[in-house]
Amino acid sequence: MFDNSYRWSRRDFIKTAAAGSLGSLFAPAINAANADEKTSLVPKRPFGNSGRDVAILSLGTSVSLQGSQLLFRQAVKWGVTYWDTAHSYAGGQSELAIGKYLAKFPEDRKRLFLVTKSHGWTVADITRDLEESLERMRTDYVDLFFIHAVSSVTDMSSEKKTWGERMKAAGKIRLFGFSTHSNMEACLLEGSKLGWIDGIMMTYNYRLMHTDRMRRAVDACHEAGIGLTAMKTQGGGQVRTDSDAELALSGRFLKKGYTDAQARLKAVWENPQIASICSEMPNMSILMANTAAATDKTEMTTRDRALFRQVALETSSDYCAGCRDKCESAAGGEVPIGKVMRYLMYDRSYGDRDRAKRKFRRIPAEVRRRMRTVDYTAAEEVCPRKIRITRLMQAALDEFS
Repeated sequence: MFDNSYRWSRRDFIKTAAAGSLGSLFAPAINAANADEKTSLVPKRPFGNSGRDVAILSLGTSVSLQGSQLLFRQAVKWGVTYWDTAHSYAGGQSELAIGKYLAKFPEDRKRLFLVTKSHGWTVADITRDLEESLERMRTDYVDLFFIHAVSSVTDMSSEKKTWGERMKAAGKIRLFGFSTHSNMEACLLEGSKLGWIDGIMMTYNYRLMHTDRMRRAVDACHEAGIGLTAMKTQGGGQVRTDSDAELALSGRFLKKGYTDAQARLKAVWENPQIASICSEMPNMSILMANTAAATDKTEMTTRDRALFRQVALETSSDYCAGCRDKCESAAGGEVPIGKVMRYLMYDRSYGDRDRAKRKFRRIPAEVRRRMRTVDYTAAEEVCPRKIRITRLMQAALDEFS
């Protein structure tokens, strides 16, 4: 995840980090800039029971990467060797950029844990996407293949299980699983019972990680030997807030030598059941900041954790937790409330309005027209976080149409 506050040049970033209070945290990453190619700074953790160890920081590539080839090279040098992409990312440009890199540095393929995904819901669609992804990335296999954006484990049918087994036997994928942006806890719990899921990527951050449902779900997957990758770890919501607790949190971490964005990553890494964090790192500044956070050994204090919980509580109504089955059912099941909340997050928390507009406009025109007439009162009443759904749906229509 990224924020406009990260948009510095690499030179300015290094100058500021070295001269200011952030110098101590950024020193390892800054020194690595001049290290030899075999330098590996980012720690690794076991990926479930797969027998593979993966970098605790994963390079997310769903947006355009500034100077992608240099970024990829530096990521390998710093040990950020878990790379996450998808057939659909940037219209295929993400996978093509990885392919360009691997064509130039084929020896790095063995160092990478390469992940891609498919939105396809039939075996034929998934097969087509995988074959094209392999061709784009100039590789014979991917280390992990996800069915993308699953909202119910019923989507992971026995037919897909058989497909995964066949692709493993053919050597085209090593591990198989799914990603989920909504109804995460239910997907994790039910996925843990299937017996054939190797890995799951899910929304997981300081706002969600302490709830009883999420704890139970993560525990179940850990016990089942499923490798877990956290995404959307900054916990950005639809409305940017500046609560007293947020301001206190930011000031506290800056005094310690790191930003609140880095602190949010560290809060997730405190759970050893999370194998890796997938973070959008579209430029060298963010790669350096996140690498520095991953290599820093400072532990969170009891007070730090308490402040995170306080912020989560105070700003609860600004963050959609992805339980869209409740609100969408209450609204008659006619409009994609969960998707719209996510698109607002892309705009207001990520600062990526183009991406938000592009995805919003893929909603069929008939559904968008219906969105203007639906009464969201019942949806707001069942929302456990008391999100102002009516106002936010109208804002999306006004800003993205």
